[in-house]
Amino acid sequence: MADTATPFEASASAVGYVYQLRKALHSCVDRHGRGLDWSIAIEAGDDVEEAVEGGRILYQLKHRAAGVAMSDYSTDLWKTLRIWAHGITNNQLDLHETDLFLLTTADLTADSAGYLLQPDASGVRDERKALEALEAARKASTSKDNKKAYEAFDKLSTEERRKMLDRIQVIGNAPDVDEVETLLLERVVSAVGHVYAQSFLQRLEGWFYQRTIRQLRTDGMDEITGDEFDQIFTDLRNQFRPENLPIDEDIAILAPDPSDFASMTFVRQLDLIDVGKARVGIAVRDYIRAFTQRSRWSDENLLLPGEISKYERRLVEEWQDLFAEMEDDLGTAATETEKVATAKEIYRWATREARPRIRVGCDEPFVSKGSFHILANDLQVGWHIDFITRLMAVLEPTGATQE
Repeated sequence: MADTATPFEASASAVGYVYQLRKALHSCVDRHGRGLDWSIAIEAGDDVEEAVEGGRILYQLKHRAAGVAMSDYSTDLWKTLRIWAHGITNNQLDLHETDLFLLTTADLTADSAGYLLQPDASGVRDERKALEALEAARKASTSKDNKKAYEAFDKLSTEERRKMLDRIQVIGNAPDVDEVETLLLERVVSAVGHVYAQSFLQRLEGWFYQRTIRQLRTDGMDEITGDEFDQIFTDLRNQFRPENLPIDEDIAILAPDPSDFASMTFVRQLDLIDVGKARVGIAVRDYIRAFTQRSRWSDENLLLPGEISKYERRLVEEWQDLFAEMEDDLGTAATETEKVATAKEIYRWATREARPRIRVGCDEPFVSKGSFHILANDLQVGWHIDFITRLMAVLEPTGATQE
């Protein structure tokens, strides 16, 4: 089957972009294991551009459906040659220091130029025959799709064409987008183990995609360097150590509207002790972040059996010590002003002083602060000395009405 358009080409273009990003990430992971003296950029000099010691590597990536083959007349081949020929003609591509790679998931037609330009290890590489095949296809073809590519090819001298093909390596039947993910998982297993590999990779890909967007929006070169990647990779790996848990950036920046939570029990608890609007907003923020992060940990099986229950028990027992002390200090004759003032001290302790960690390495403040609000929402902890009776008086009639 030739590489003609199919009814699925619209979605295939989106898959192709994901393939481009995932393949670039795979290159980062691969190079990370061999040193830090490199950089990678997307859509800079080519689909993917790598700067390495001694030069650079340009990649053209083509993701095609199973059964597609790349021949001497294929648009994928000629579009790639057009890009590189244009770079040579306009002195934008130095062949003395640049390697050119065309990676395609398609098969390579036997004895085609692509087939003959496979890496040396293939045993079939022959640049002379490849050039003859391309020139023959150029003369025989009347393809309108390839017209501009043919024109760019025609501008090259025979010597320039020969030098260009000397630098080109074509890799056919390359791993597709799903297979590249599998290759990435195999690499990260060595960093975090099999249990956490999928969760680790999801976060690494999330960072990489966001970082690529930043690079594409930045004027000039903003490539991902080996040092930068090492810092991100190492930090993320540390979050998956047994003494830690990952904190996700998309959760750490959640900023919900406090008015949407005004009727929730933990907010009513704050109303009892006259907490200001700004602090209520902070409480809602911490509650949502902690609730969402804990849910994600649970969904991804990152928590040990019973770990949340044990953590909440520690929080409740620490609170019980202070709450019991407050009850002793206030006695039975305390005024409302005294009750509120003492309750605010306990709330200040829970949000500013108490920092029990779910794991010793997980020191994100919203985890403990938000967890206290989760417990307050379930009436397992409270701030006002009379929080149970006062809130039950508010909540019970609502329940009765619903019945």
